[in-house]
Amino acid sequence: MSFAAPLKNLDDELARFHGRLKAGAVFVLLLAAALLARAYHLQIGQHDYFIQRAESNRISQVPNPPNRGLIVDRNERVLAENYSAYTLELRRAKTQDLEATLAEVGRLIEITPGQLRRFRRLLAESHEFETVPLKSKLTDEEVAILATHRYRLPGVEVKARLFRNYRAGDGMAHVVGFIGRINDVDLKRLREDGRAENYRGSTHVGKTGLEQSYEQLLHGRTGFDQMEIDSSGRAVRMLSRIPPVPGRDLRLHLDVELQAVAEEAFGDYLGGLVALDPNTGGVLALVSKPGFDPKLFVDGIDPETWKSLNESPDRPMVNRVLRGIYPPGSTIKPLMALAGLELGVRKPGDRFADPGYFTLPNSTHQFRDWKRGGHGVVDLRRSISQSCDIYYYELAVDLGIDRMHDYLAQFGLGEKTGIDLEGESSGLLPSREWKQRRWKQPWYPGETVIAGIGQGYHLTTPLQLAAATAMLANGGKRVEPRLVQAVRDPRTRAWEPLPGAVRGEVAIDPRHLELVREGMKDVMRPGGTAAKAAAGAPYTIAGKTGTAQVVGIKQGARYDASKLALQHRDHALFIAYAPTENPTIAVAVMVENGGSGSGTAAPIARAVLDYYLTGKRPGDLALEAGNAAD
Repeated sequence: MSFAAPLKNLDDELARFHGRLKAGAVFVLLLAAALLARAYHLQIGQHDYFIQRAESNRISQVPNPPNRGLIVDRNERVLAENYSAYTLELRRAKTQDLEATLAEVGRLIEITPGQLRRFRRLLAESHEFETVPLKSKLTDEEVAILATHRYRLPGVEVKARLFRNYRAGDGMAHVVGFIGRINDVDLKRLREDGRAENYRGSTHVGKTGLEQSYEQLLHGRTGFDQMEIDSSGRAVRMLSRIPPVPGRDLRLHLDVELQAVAEEAFGDYLGGLVALDPNTGGVLALVSKPGFDPKLFVDGIDPETWKSLNESPDRPMVNRVLRGIYPPGSTIKPLMALAGLELGVRKPGDRFADPGYFTLPNSTHQFRDWKRGGHGVVDLRRSISQSCDIYYYELAVDLGIDRMHDYLAQFGLGEKTGIDLEGESSGLLPSREWKQRRWKQPWYPGETVIAGIGQGYHLTTPLQLAAATAMLANGGKRVEPRLVQAVRDPRTRAWEPLPGAVRGEVAIDPRHLELVREGMKDVMRPGGTAAKAAAGAPYTIAGKTGTAQVVGIKQGARYDASKLALQHRDHALFIAYAPTENPTIAVAVMVENGGSGSGTAAPIARAVLDYYLTGKRPGDLALEAGNAAD
């Protein structure tokens, strides 16, 4: 039995075929529409964008770093300047085998192990596309050798760079500071400040001193060269140029010759000195000993040198004028005497007996005077000229620690002066409230006694002492110390003075101020504690000596510096201003472990005063005195 195969329905199959054909046509039309839409978007809608991209491939913006501003002293003697030299640099992104390239370069020119170590350290801190310096200040012969072999040294580049030169050397390192290579921390700060674009092409930034404080003025504004480049990235021609704007020059109040006199007067001692113009706050000299060579940091200091500086017991990296804090000792006695008069605790004619010791009520502990047996009957002027401790022990107790704190604070003690350098310490002006907050302890009467002679918790910087001395000289005007006197626009070449800042004025009864000033003049007259340092001066000086204990001694024991290790000897301090009729300079000196304010610190100040007021060095004056005697 057989079955016949069913006949196909041609109409149904044809209908299905037409449906598929229509669907395919719609799909093709949609794809074509999508392609046309995309082509329209890319060629018309995004025309400007792709034209810009094409131009960016053809045109490169090459940053042109500006010349850094100069730093000069008051007489326009250069302290920091720029010079040009060639540098050998490697770009890791273009170097196929870094070690082989280094070896090949080492066969062509001398590369020291120290230069290699520095290169590897900088390489680890840099991005792959950045050039990293291998050797700076190439000779002409080395430049010629590298240029000849450049074709087989991919990634090796010889660039002309500006370098910073510090003429003044170690003694000015804490003032001028130094620049160093820009690191990640610097980049982050520049981005946060919105200044990163202005540092394209720049490799260095100010790290310390004036180089840091005035970075924005010194750096200038980066320029850009618009260059047409070929497919290999080589420059074909310059299309346009925005020239860089050089940084501004700084002129200081400081006199580099006066600075040199102060450094020489210190000899081998460590310490700090600052001299101010009491009328403007201009810093005439600022010495922190020992110093360091700022050139060590420009290209990156090697680890061994950094370790020796950082771990040295002499602490050369610490600016003792701004950051060194020491008990002020007897240098605060003029301020204490003024507080007694101004607050009504003492009268100009008051006289007190000084038996050589002081005891608090209901106590057997004796607070001794520096002079055994005391000074006899003492008034205010004599208390300053003889530095009588007993007078100020009693005055401190009568004032109380809180009134002492509030009055001395008006002269800037315990507070930053506002100088135009970073890193200033505020010191410490103790009070009852401070001790409770810091130590959770009450204030004891004995602590008030020793605070009256600048001991105990009281800590100041030499800069604070100089600023307070300037207030005694100018009648109570609190001026901010300033190093920079003027800035110069590189385009106009005209100096623009920077105004001084006054932070207020202490109202002082002229009669009281004159009495304290007379006491300070007596310090420098025959019979005063610093009379020897003032001998033969052709001008009048008002001053005050001081010593600050480093280690305590037992009651009844005598201080004998010869039996103490050097680091345990007293610090020597001295403050002064001159000429007393019309003061133009105020000085504070602190000599670490110098022992005697009159014997060590005062002669240093005298050398500075002599040069500033007479233009002559100590040796010149001594020679003149000898010739006159003959």
